[in-house]
Amino acid sequence: MLFSALNILATHAQEAPKPFLADSTSSVNWILNKEVSDEFNDSEINEDLWYIVGKFKDGKPVYKHPDKPNKKVWKGRAPSQFSGRNYRLEDGMLKLEARWEPDFPFSDEIRVPVFGDPLPYENITTACFIARKSFKYGYVEIRSKAADAEVTSAFWSMGKNLEFDFFEMYGDGRAKGKEHLDKELWWSIRDWKNLKGKPSYTERKDLGFRVADDFHIYGIEWDETGIKYYVDGKLFSSVTPEEATKWAKKNREVGEDYNGYVATNPINIWLDMEIFPWQGIPKNKADLTLNGTPEQKEKGRMDFEIDYVRVWQKSTDKKEEKELEKEKVKKETKRKREKKEKRKRIKNN
Repeated sequence: MLFSALNILATHAQEAPKPFLADSTSSVNWILNKEVSDEFNDSEINEDLWYIVGKFKDGKPVYKHPDKPNKKVWKGRAPSQFSGRNYRLEDGMLKLEARWEPDFPFSDEIRVPVFGDPLPYENITTACFIARKSFKYGYVEIRSKAADAEVTSAFWSMGKNLEFDFFEMYGDGRAKGKEHLDKELWWSIRDWKNLKGKPSYTERKDLGFRVADDFHIYGIEWDETGIKYYVDGKLFSSVTPEEATKWAKKNREVGEDYNGYVATNPINIWLDMEIFPWQGIPKNKADLTLNGTPEQKEKGRMDFEIDYVRVWQKSTDKKEEKELEKEKVKKETKRKREKKEKRKRIKNN
């Protein structure tokens, strides 16, 4: 059985998905980093990969990072609060939920946020997944569809003194003057050391389609030479370190020696949903689910749907590549064996 499992996993490793890059250089060997990639095809979330924020214990959400127990965990942008119950795995997809849930045990804390006004947590719960492993440089890709509501569907990351926002999509720009938001790609790199979280470089561009209407593939190639942004395999935008620095010097109060390309540290991926009060706050269940299906209207929830998250990194060493794949196969086999043994123990008990 072990031999068969190894064979299956080895075959799977050989057939690992390739980056969806239209102009990918043939000389580059892209290695899928399975510690930060997920196809969401299992029956439950692999919590070795993800920290689910706000999982319940004794009837209340708990905000304690498994790897950083002494670090304060963000509960979400008020009025919405992260809940560890707001997700489903269906049809090989992760579906993060924004819910109208006024009976949720909301925190009494009213924080003064870095951006926006202080508000109480109330009425709306959202979801947040944080990758437990970090990485530096590579090609990051997600296939997703934004929630069709006045709520963000976000794919972003945090590192030391760094925030790298791949996108914060606003599914329904219905307010006056906000109609453009649901067709807009907003991405940025943010400097938390020198600019208190303000972008050292940012872009807002029209995509030519509503982000909540269908699935699209968003890819980011990132290294020390800059960032290339792809949409459905086609180059959509790019920036070099020199261009990022030029933007920062024009738009921020920084010194002549300032380097605006702060995306040079390892990052952890975040998948979450937020309410942006300055863009609009759903007033009730009907307002939140205005564009929803009959089922969504009944259950009071809207979904940010994610088919997969994949991260590839470059390797030119074939021997190193084989050793990495061999080690990953061993880890995956061990994880599945332990999972099977755990289920067996639960069944026997």
